[in-house]
Amino acid sequence: MRARVWLPDAVEVWKSADLIKDYAPGDLTLSVQLEDGTVVEYKLDPRTNNLPPLRNPNILVGKNDLTSLSYLHEPAVLHNLKVRFIVSKLIYTYCGIVLVAINPYESLPIYDADIINAYSGQNARDMDPHIFAVAEKAYRQMARDERNQSIIVSGESGAGKTVSAKYAMRYFATVSCSSGDTSVEERVLASNPIMEAFGNAKTTRNDNSSRFGKYIEIGFDRKYCIIGANMRTYLLEKSRVVFQVIVFENIFIFGVLRYRQNWSVPNCFYLLSSTSQ
Repeated sequence: MRARVWLPDAVEVWKSADLIKDYAPGDLTLSVQLEDGTVVEYKLDPRTNNLPPLRNPNILVGKNDLTSLSYLHEPAVLHNLKVRFIVSKLIYTYCGIVLVAINPYESLPIYDADIINAYSGQNARDMDPHIFAVAEKAYRQMARDERNQSIIVSGESGAGKTVSAKYAMRYFATVSCSSGDTSVEERVLASNPIMEAFGNAKTTRNDNSSRFGKYIEIGFDRKYCIIGANMRTYLLEKSRVVFQVIVFENIFIFGVLRYRQNWSVPNCFYLLSSTSQ
């Protein structure tokens, strides 16, 4: 059986290929056949002579946990996520205790009350990867160990961090015996417009990019019912206020002031020095 490898590609990042000639130590090229039938001689770096990464067997492709792969490297991770997203229409994949999420840039019917109830009380590893599984694990460990739990949501601009945090809060609000007519999720989200006005800006990747970090603390009583929430901001990108690269824009609130006020009126606004304030 031919060995299958991944070759770097300028367009597709990585391309799959079959080795058609055995490699011998000292060879400067590899004879490989691409999936379209093209035979190429792949040049090895004479300084390192590193061989291209091996491809996983087809039976492992599409696994819901990246740690299940025989070969765990960049092309293997990207290909597995691609297969799950494009072929299986799944946006969530585990990598050990980490949940990898792909932003589909559309609404999906996987966050309603029925889905929440399906994950409630279940072992996360017995269920398909989902943000609800992460929230369920944190909630149950809090109740079992009576210790604070943390969920870190990280990613590049436009990756869907804000939405993921929203769904986690929705889960907590649904499975806990939260009191009041308005859920914690709705109350936290109600503060978003003012937060985004003073902390969001348009970037090349995201028209509504958060230029600050958020720490959301949800409080529970002894019965594990939500009793309140607190949100703190940090790492605000203040430099954007006084200077922007050509392709970037200022914080939203200044754009609103720019188009809503008469800038010819003296003393209407004040620009503080970025070095002293």
